[in-house]
Amino acid sequence: MTNPALIEELKTLVEPGKVLTDADSLNTYGKDWTKHFAPAPLAIAFPKSIEQVQAIVRWANQHKVALVPSGGRTGLSAGAVAANGEVVVAFDYMNQILDFNEFDRTAVCQPGVVTKQLQMFAEDKGLYYPVDFASAGSSQLGGNIGTNAGGIKVIRYGMTRNWVAGLKVVTGTGELLELNKDLIKNATGYDMRQLFIGAEGTLGFVVEATMRLDRAPKNLTAMVLGTPDFDSIMPVLHAFQNKLDLTAFEFFSDKALAKIMARGDVPAAFETDCPFYALLEFEATTEEVAEAALATFEHCVEQGWVLDGVMSQSEQQLQNLWKLREYISETISHWTPYKNDISVTVSKVPAFLHDIDAIVGEHYPDFEIVWFGHIGDGNLHLNILKPENLSKDEFFAKCATVNKWVFETVQKYNGSISAEHGVGMTKRDYLTYSRSEAEISYMKAIKAVFDPNGIMNPGKIFPL
Repeated sequence: MTNPALIEELKTLVEPGKVLTDADSLNTYGKDWTKHFAPAPLAIAFPKSIEQVQAIVRWANQHKVALVPSGGRTGLSAGAVAANGEVVVAFDYMNQILDFNEFDRTAVCQPGVVTKQLQMFAEDKGLYYPVDFASAGSSQLGGNIGTNAGGIKVIRYGMTRNWVAGLKVVTGTGELLELNKDLIKNATGYDMRQLFIGAEGTLGFVVEATMRLDRAPKNLTAMVLGTPDFDSIMPVLHAFQNKLDLTAFEFFSDKALAKIMARGDVPAAFETDCPFYALLEFEATTEEVAEAALATFEHCVEQGWVLDGVMSQSEQQLQNLWKLREYISETISHWTPYKNDISVTVSKVPAFLHDIDAIVGEHYPDFEIVWFGHIGDGNLHLNILKPENLSKDEFFAKCATVNKWVFETVQKYNGSISAEHGVGMTKRDYLTYSRSEAEISYMKAIKAVFDPNGIMNPGKIFPL
């Protein structure tokens, strides 16, 4: 069947006007935030129901057409890129919160529900959805589940998988499965729900998710602390964890802060210039908690671990302090950064960062390096900024040559080449640095069971 005939048949499976083939739509929906691969999809389909998703998958099996899921397209590993004539299945119109159970504290969501939408829904119910990151205003739950998204609250609340009570998924054969049925305790064999979380759409599509909610935190308070060197950040983390239940502990370098300050839309935390900064957050539920935080700050200053600091005194100041961290990704995007999202256990972070920094300093002497990350859970974001005089292809080629040394260091520390962004296409050739050959063989075998014809997001996680 020719492409026009295929597309005409595809149009009969969804509502009128919900298959797009114009150049602008193909370009927009065929990519995510990565800039490594040129989008080249066959068409974009917008299902509005589970039945329509099943029909698309069965049609794709019949005609051996590959499918790529698309949500908010905020991914950073090319997991939602359609570069080889695939049909993009975009979940923009499956974007409703279908049900809420106040006793179970759960919300039943379609995959196109935006993260911020669920956060605001929970807030309206006096509850809290804690998975949070810079792209919360545009990322969708289906994508969050597909990559097991983390973000800024992992130290307290864990990853997305901690908040998924149950899933409905359409497998690579078009079969609908209901996984875990929202149970807290369920000891009846394999938990296939967890297989689909982090699978990047390679086993099937999430078409409904029951998300757990939590009590709303009280009087969230943030501190930004300047340190004389990176080695001081870990004892600061340890000191505060001994006294407080932290909801976040982030770090960023002076170069990251300089980019934010140059925008001019966020006030400085304090005047002292420091090489590194830590941002921590906690619930100041009582005066005693706030006093413990200040006493710990003073102890850190006495030890020489902290040069200066500030604690938020209002909701507005809390938001401004968070902007110093949350605006980094958007701000540095102007320089087309080459990103590495790497992690080790928290205790290994200082030695690991020193090793990586030495490699980067040796091989990228003329490149500007911006460090930031979720230090409280061992996740570091290494960003290499593109010089103006280099083309994108030249720049990425230079960066890729050093990946081997960076990922060998990750392997040495038993770390992960992708802490929270997924594997997609950008990390698939490096998977062996974090997974054994035996593990990868089992992963491929699992994919073959759920997707026997290999139509579900092919070329992601594993090479084609």
